Amino acid sequence: MNALRTARGRSLPLGATALADGVNFALLCRHGTAITLVLLPHDGDNVLAEVPLDPRKNRTGDHWHVLVAGLPPVFRYGWRVAGPRGGGHRFDPRVVLLDPAATALSDGMHWGKPSALEAAGTRDKSHRRSLFVRRAFDWREDHPLLIPLEDAVIYELHVRGFTCHPSSGVSRPGTFMGLVEKIPYLKQLGVTSVELLPVHEFDENDCPFLNPATGERLRNFWGYNSIAFAAPKASYAASSQDHGQINEFREMVRTFHDAGIEVILDVVFNHTGEGDERGRTYSFRGLDNELYYLLGHDGSYLNFSGCGNTVNCNHPVVRDLIMTCLRFWVAEMHVDGLRFDLASVMGRDRKGNVLVEPPIVEMIAEDGVLQGTKLIAEPWDAGGLYQVGNFPFGRRWSEWNGRYRDDVRRFWRGEPGMSGALATRMCGSADLYEDSGRLPTHSINFITCHDGFTLWDLVSYNHKRNDANGEDNRDGANDNFSWNCGVEGVTKEVEVLRLRRRQAKNLLATLLLSQGVPLLLAGDEILRTQHGNNNTWCQDNELNWMNWSLLEARADFFRFTRMLIALRRRHPALRRRTFFHGHGPGGGLEPDVIWHGVMPFEPDFSSGSRTLAFCLNGDLTGREPDRDFYVACNAWREPIAFRIPRAPTGRAWRRAIDTSLPSPLDILDLDQGPRVLPSTQYSVAEHSMLVLISEANN
Repeated sequence: MNALRTARGRSLPLGATALADGVNFALLCRHGTAITLVLLPHDGDNVLAEVPLDPRKNRTGDHWHVLVAGLPPVFRYGWRVAGPRGGGHRFDPRVVLLDPAATALSDGMHWGKPSALEAAGTRDKSHRRSLFVRRAFDWREDHPLLIPLEDAVIYELHVRGFTCHPSSGVSRPGTFMGLVEKIPYLKQLGVTSVELLPVHEFDENDCPFLNPATGERLRNFWGYNSIAFAAPKASYAASSQDHGQINEFREMVRTFHDAGIEVILDVVFNHTGEGDERGRTYSFRGLDNELYYLLGHDGSYLNFSGCGNTVNCNHPVVRDLIMTCLRFWVAEMHVDGLRFDLASVMGRDRKGNVLVEPPIVEMIAEDGVLQGTKLIAEPWDAGGLYQVGNFPFGRRWSEWNGRYRDDVRRFWRGEPGMSGALATRMCGSADLYEDSGRLPTHSINFITCHDGFTLWDLVSYNHKRNDANGEDNRDGANDNFSWNCGVEGVTKEVEVLRLRRRQAKNLLATLLLSQGVPLLLAGDEILRTQHGNNNTWCQDNELNWMNWSLLEARADFFRFTRMLIALRRRHPALRRRTFFHGHGPGGGLEPDVIWHGVMPFEPDFSSGSRTLAFCLNGDLTGREPDRDFYVACNAWREPIAFRIPRAPTGRAWRRAIDTSLPSPLDILDLDQGPRVLPSTQYSVAEHSMLVLISEANN
């Protein structure tokens, strides 16, 4: 300890930075009156040193800083901060706080294992510490893939849930490296991008609920409770014992890039894992509670996130922190995209009012480092703000299109009068995006995601089954626009199971034939079930784990999904960069999309309609020429004979998809299906879809 030497240090950058003459520590704290740097070895509870900072010497404005020489190459650290109490302040010098700028945390290498403090029942303090590791990484020639949005097929997955099931067959289950072992599967499936549920540090043990059947404490599995915005989760790293989470994440990204697959992160800046007044203090609450959070007049937390607190995103200090973290993930970790959870929270001021032009949203949109990065907003929050089609600075932002999800579900479950809505959604949702100068690629289309029913449950349950969450089935959405096909839940009735498969194909085919950017939920390609639970945030078990044995049992559906993705990626007619105009270039007579009904050129958008039919002109894709497409959808309970129109370019039709047929006839390779002649009638079975693709020119 006598070997440690201190100097004034530098005010920037924030965090712990290796310099030639030591490690510089810088912390932003406006209202603290006494600050102490706590230094600890990389393991054990003994303290190396506590370094009080002199406010006259070690402070520049609101930045407190000190340079320490003589430290080991790996160590832990934290901050004690004293200051006023009350009036929104919650300073407590007894608590050792995390560094908000830390890029790694210690003491979390074992998933689900509580610290000694937690095991003793201490809820107000955390055993986690900021971790400093001198590290280098050879990125080789890695660079962003920059896959155009119109060509992307996004696959949403959970790092742990994807490989921790015993059937996964990976050597390092539940980790970044375990995910790398599944790259051949993802390549076979054909997706271009993986979107990872939160991988930044969170506390999976903070869930207060018990499984009512077993009494077992549940876990925060999804991870939407950040405690360090820029630190990869240690328990997701096979190398965590050696503090290797940062470089293991980098190796994962580099390997994905070598395989031609992008990595998109689900980031959570709308709230933190500190919760409300009853939550544990990690950093922000003890550093400057009234600066980092939205507070009411009485000092209570405003809750627009539904998770106890709301981050004060548009405060200049918080904006800087968010931008620093985002630049770290893009510049230092090479991620290709960012999906912002409850992004509409970023549009509120410190009183919770909605801003027309929120500064943080503009900063993200205009930042130079992030310019090539995919930006995706979940354009709503838990306070009632819903901005689908209207997210601020929208030309830079794509959006999770909740309207798409709901309208497609409603059509296929047989609601009358949804034909027009389905047509609009399949054409890229021009009603939401075109008037503001946006494009089909601003719509991230999805039928299912982590939040809600899986695809199989969507066609198997009318009502949620969330009792295992310990909240008496009160949690989760009540309106799912689902249809159980006649029997609720598990059944052995052959006709019901056949109809469910058909409905799942209809929904998936609609998604991959729609203009916009498709997002699939991991496991839907093998019809994974959550047994009707539509809010599995707290289930660290087979409700969330990918059961790989289903790949063999559901091989026919996997084939259907894989071939659908390949069909989409092969045909530019399905991946337009611009909206349809209803006519050719310059107002030419040949339209780019032609609406039909049961009879050619007689579309039925009436209040009682349950059908939709249309053609895409392959010569007018807005890109390179392609084949023509004919799509007929029948959501009625009986077969309907559709008269087949002439192909827009006059070429012969061949059947590509008929969701009513058994595998392998349900989807066929290009030009392998039987010819279907114009003016003939094709009986489209009840609850099914027909797709014809024209032959190539002779």
